[in-house]
Amino acid sequence: MEIKQYIKENEERFLEELFSLIRIPSISSKSEHKEDMTRCAERWKELLLAAGAEKAEVMPTDGNPIVYAERHVSDDAKTVLIYSHYDVMPAEPLELWKTNPFEPEIRDGRIWARGADDDKGQAMIQVKAFEYLVRENLLTHNVKFIFEGEEEIGSPSLCSFISQNKELLKADVILVSDTSMLGAELPSLTTGLRGLAYWEVEVTGPNRDLHSGHFGGAVANPINVLCELMAQMIDENGRITIPHFYDDVEDVPQSEREMIAQIPFDEEAYKKAIGVRMLRGEKGYSTLERNSCRPSFDICGIWGGYTGEGAKTVLPSKAYAKVSTRLVANQQHEKISELFVRYINDIAPDYVDVKVTPMHGGEGYVCPITMPAYKAAEKGFEKAFGKKPLAVRRGGSIPIISDFERILGVKTVLMGFGLESDAIHSPNENFRLDILRKGIEAVVEFHREYK
Repeated sequence: MEIKQYIKENEERFLEELFSLIRIPSISSKSEHKEDMTRCAERWKELLLAAGAEKAEVMPTDGNPIVYAERHVSDDAKTVLIYSHYDVMPAEPLELWKTNPFEPEIRDGRIWARGADDDKGQAMIQVKAFEYLVRENLLTHNVKFIFEGEEEIGSPSLCSFISQNKELLKADVILVSDTSMLGAELPSLTTGLRGLAYWEVEVTGPNRDLHSGHFGGAVANPINVLCELMAQMIDENGRITIPHFYDDVEDVPQSEREMIAQIPFDEEAYKKAIGVRMLRGEKGYSTLERNSCRPSFDICGIWGGYTGEGAKTVLPSKAYAKVSTRLVANQQHEKISELFVRYINDIAPDYVDVKVTPMHGGEGYVCPITMPAYKAAEKGFEKAFGKKPLAVRRGGSIPIISDFERILGVKTVLMGFGLESDAIHSPNENFRLDILRKGIEAVVEFHREYK
């Protein structure tokens, strides 16, 4: 049976299985959903066994459990390790949802629910492609699955699990569907992700909040000082000023810059969509280069003093900022973190105390477009969408991808099917049914092509 016919005959079942997962509010960031995490893991175990896995188990970690499953074809065959996550973001603010976020609804050709895309819907694409190949006796290589329950909180338990289970997870390539395409009519494969380093900065001045009339002009205001420090992080050309920050930055090859320039991009529409009059960034690079393959520095939050209703003339004792930088290939987040801490301490004035607390980070990732698994994914997209996918780097971060490479020594192919309109992490998350179908077809073709 051809894959299109298989999908048509089984779609109702596919959707009900997906809905059974979505109805479990597996929110990893909220402790009250601890039992839901286990329920969701157990449900995935059932579905993987039903799809054709020879064995599946829910394995404990220091945090939420990991689902592992496999089907072994031959000792001589290659092995594909499929990664996904079953945890989801909180649904708040609930009042902005048109329907119950954990009661999926099909409307306008889309599934509306939390996790419809990220990542239960995309994981279902992988599982149903696998199911088809098993039932039609078309699977020619070994397949393993690892589904975790902490991706949305930074995967704190995953690295130790991978390190402790290297032999179990041994594979020739890792396949992930947790990224997006440029558009429904513009398929693309993600070939690069930026890394991340994140800190909290605390500036302390006087030992208590002071009356701004009695002390203003005589005592340094920590908020003022914090703003001055942050203002020194980027120069007039949009370059980050931290000494040695760019030492390991990989220059974007001219051939890749030419490929990026071919990506359809309407700058006026881009500005209009986010409500800005002008764009700003590092001099000498296009917008698509700046937000994908060049590093960036951002203040993600800043606070201190009085922020309530009305006025309160106070000179605060403390001021805080949450700060992040997106990193590119070859930049190590621990090294960058040390450089930032050193720089802040070097430029901080003596009349305040500055404390920098590193919070989390991860490395960037680049997938070679010449590797056989990438070529197989390319063929898969071409088969399902009718055109060759563009190779694009993305500005976001999935730190576990670089962890897989570091620990297992294996490259990852990012074969994602999300769209910007899917509103992941936001109210009214959704996933198009036609993309779900094409995704299954594309992954089936990947497995057929990967030799």
